[in-house]
Amino acid sequence: MISFPNAKINLGLYVIEKRSDNYHNLVSCFYPVSLQDALEILPAEKLTLEIKGLQIDAAIQENLCYKTYQLLSRDFALPPVRIILLKNIPMGAGLGGGSANVAFLIKMLNEYFNLGLNSQQMQVYASRLGSDCAFFIENTPKICFLKGDVFEATSLNLKGRKIMIVYPRFAISTAEAYKGIKPKPITFDLRNSIENSPLREWKNWLKNQFEEHLFEKYPILSEIKAQLYTQGALYASMTGSGSAVYGIFDSLPCSFPYSERFWIWKGEM
Repeated sequence: MISFPNAKINLGLYVIEKRSDNYHNLVSCFYPVSLQDALEILPAEKLTLEIKGLQIDAAIQENLCYKTYQLLSRDFALPPVRIILLKNIPMGAGLGGGSANVAFLIKMLNEYFNLGLNSQQMQVYASRLGSDCAFFIENTPKICFLKGDVFEATSLNLKGRKIMIVYPRFAISTAEAYKGIKPKPITFDLRNSIENSPLREWKNWLKNQFEEHLFEKYPILSEIKAQLYTQGALYASMTGSGSAVYGIFDSLPCSFPYSERFWIWKGEM
């Protein structure tokens, strides 16, 4: 069985308060995009995990796919499988690739072994492994609250738009990003605003709060965002707390300045 875990972008990201458990409550719109990894499971005599493509600097036992299998096997005594992950979504970029791997593997194991889990039950399992993992179970645009694991449906539809993601070839860890954040309450209804404001006007009010301090620390991110607007982006922003910057377009530019310095992906919304 094979599936293709996809990335997501954040349309706005507001960190509104620090919690007593040291996590943060946030408000954001998570939107899936078609940048994908590939994930395959095969029958095997013992559990194995093979990672191809981009290399992950961690022991196999620390990999989220390995942890996902172990989590479900504690409740369902799963037979062993061979898991093959072709990693294409950059890590530390704010694109949710690891979280998507968790959710898609849960869905695959659920189907492969006929576990009978419904969407809500799969979301509960996914949430145990990461704050935004549960989003990828339904994998549709959502307004997200609390740790990013409580959702509200949105009618936002960007089908027909194009997207360019520019990754500067360095990662920003969640710990580093949150270290410099200054929580502040959001003063408007994100769902209502994002559904009813023209896309061209988003740049005037829709913010990723992490840009405030990460652009100062990493000026190249600000330069990438400015260049995306120069190239005709209707809206551009950092995504999540990582280092990737995206632009949404009506028509994609043919090139991007100094493209050899960056990892660049272009696709459909």
